[in-house]
Amino acid sequence: MGNILITGVSGGMGLATAKRYINNGYKVYGLDIKEPNEPLGDHFSFIKTDLTNINEVYKAYNYISKEIDRLDNIITLSGIYNLDSLVEIDEKEFIRIFDINVFAIYRVNKVFLPLLDKHSKIIMISSELAPLDPLPFTGLYGITKSTLEKYAYSLRMELQVFGIKVVIVRPGAVKTTLLDDSMNSINRFVDNTKLYKTNSIKFKKITESVENKNITPDKIAYLIYKISQKKRVRYVYNINRNLLLTLLNILPQRMQNRIIYKIIK
Repeated sequence: MGNILITGVSGGMGLATAKRYINNGYKVYGLDIKEPNEPLGDHFSFIKTDLTNINEVYKAYNYISKEIDRLDNIITLSGIYNLDSLVEIDEKEFIRIFDINVFAIYRVNKVFLPLLDKHSKIIMISSELAPLDPLPFTGLYGITKSTLEKYAYSLRMELQVFGIKVVIVRPGAVKTTLLDDSMNSINRFVDNTKLYKTNSIKFKKITESVENKNITPDKIAYLIYKISQKKRVRYVYNINRNLLLTLLNILPQRMQNRIIYKIIK
């Protein structure tokens, strides 16, 4: 039926999305730093790629462009979660998170653009945190996702002249290794912080209650596939939004700050 490029293909959402397309007759090309832990059949080609390395992205492009002359969709599901304080996080880690969550996606879209035509779509995974005012200790993750959405909106404006559609998917908590990474991250933060010992423990309880209300990767895969089949698409699709976070963001920022202060103080 067509050809799909998926980044982050070894993760929960990436793997589920690859299966969805393969089961519907598509050929899927998957990019990731590690191979999926299960075989996906003849309609799947894996290219080990470090998306923080532009040369490896070009190498993947050269391999794929020798096999096909067109991609129907680019679906970027790679990403990393970090929970830390903005004044304690190591500079290298700060830069690494931006490199994976923002610059890697820029590289893929830039390099693979020649394989897209006016019927193609670029679908990027964001977060329900992206449009919200940043929360303490999840600030860097939210900042990268907000930056990604600004990039995506500008890219949408530019690529519309070629008939290429750009779409953002904003999920809440999804039961993937990223969710496990977030809990591991907050545990490290609680153990290592010197400035926020008491505050981090209180914030951990809030994070656990939010992330317990999660959905399966299959629901994300179904939504992405459904979007890709539409001729007319919205820019943003939300799924599994947390009501309390949404309501908090409606309040004036001064009131939001006061509420968070009382919760974590």
